Amino acid sequence: MRNNYSEQVFVDSQPPPYSDTKVKYAANCEIIPLQNMKLAVKDLFDIKGIPTAAGNPDWLRTHPLPSNTNSTVASLIKHGAAYEGKTLTDELAYSLNGQNIHYPTLINPVNPERLPGGSSSGSAVAVAAELADIGLGTDTGGSIRVPASYNGLFGLRTSHGLIPTDNMVSLAPSFDTIGWMCRNIDDLEKVAKVLLPKESANATTHETVKFCIATNLISCSEQADHIEKMVEGLKSATALKLVQENINTSTYKISDTFRTLQGFEIWQQHGEWITRTHPTFADDIQQRFDWCKTITLQDYNIAKQQQQSFTKYINSRLQKHDVILLPTTPGRAPLLSTAANQLGEYRNNLIKFTAIAGLAGLPQIHLPLFTINNAPCGISLIAPKNQDLRLINIAKKLMKHLL
Repeated sequence: MRNNYSEQVFVDSQPPPYSDTKVKYAANCEIIPLQNMKLAVKDLFDIKGIPTAAGNPDWLRTHPLPSNTNSTVASLIKHGAAYEGKTLTDELAYSLNGQNIHYPTLINPVNPERLPGGSSSGSAVAVAAELADIGLGTDTGGSIRVPASYNGLFGLRTSHGLIPTDNMVSLAPSFDTIGWMCRNIDDLEKVAKVLLPKESANATTHETVKFCIATNLISCSEQADHIEKMVEGLKSATALKLVQENINTSTYKISDTFRTLQGFEIWQQHGEWITRTHPTFADDIQQRFDWCKTITLQDYNIAKQQQQSFTKYINSRLQKHDVILLPTTPGRAPLLSTAANQLGEYRNNLIKFTAIAGLAGLPQIHLPLFTINNAPCGISLIAPKNQDLRLINIAKKLMKHLL
């Protein structure tokens, strides 16, 4: 049943023209994996016959009605998911705040005084408000992980390239991934088993899982005390091996490196359209697009070398450990009243946490384990590339030890 969040979250709720796909699938299968699970789709994914606005009226005005449907959306509906509608996204997905000047302000259902997070903002709010069970989104620089953290949801950013990104609006192709958010980890896993290649799973039931505890990142997060108490309580678990270790982010300047590479690609992707169309953007997003235009090929090549060095480094950590445990975000969602310049500073700090998986193309899962003064936050686990299903298994194993 729709509640008062519906008008804010959904930008389109007409049924897709191919809704009979689910019926055809059901006729040939005894079990429908996603039956009765409501699906909210970020408004970057093309659905045949339904407009894609990408969070910006000028994009909607200058692009034709999609004639094809994104394969992930089609697969979810084929396997039983009930399409509820397209959800609001930050403009062209180039924000982590969950605000869009062209639409009514999204309200964080868990803590209305704080930002809902973006850019998969509508999908996150839809799930948190129980308008949907699956919040489908994308993650380039944190757009699944951040709103999952801010809304108290489980969220998965998949390995780069593991799920096709056909028929959707891209932001920065070498970083764009598909992901989803759910209120519980079992639902998250159901979706994963539909969308992810089975070879990405490895048995974890009887093995000892080695955790790299990212001590330096934990220490500079708002939830540090909660994580440290959790780690202390897990030390007696024989199935878990916990090793505290600093993750070197400063040598590789990962925040600057990520933003430079992403920005260069964004301008390659959208610069011609922006120059020709002169779309209206929020001030902060316009400033970032203006900055993207100034990034030189030399800047890009230097950042690319840093990315390659960092990827080699982080993969070496994951050869010694099964997963890296770190805070997903620096803490709770910023307050709605936070000044624009403070949000900019916060964004730069936030990217230090999200750029690890982004630069190396790794899967990352958010676990909503904590609340601070009624506002959620949590931890993430990062696994080697293409071990997404195994990552979920490890997360479930960890959760069992925490119960």
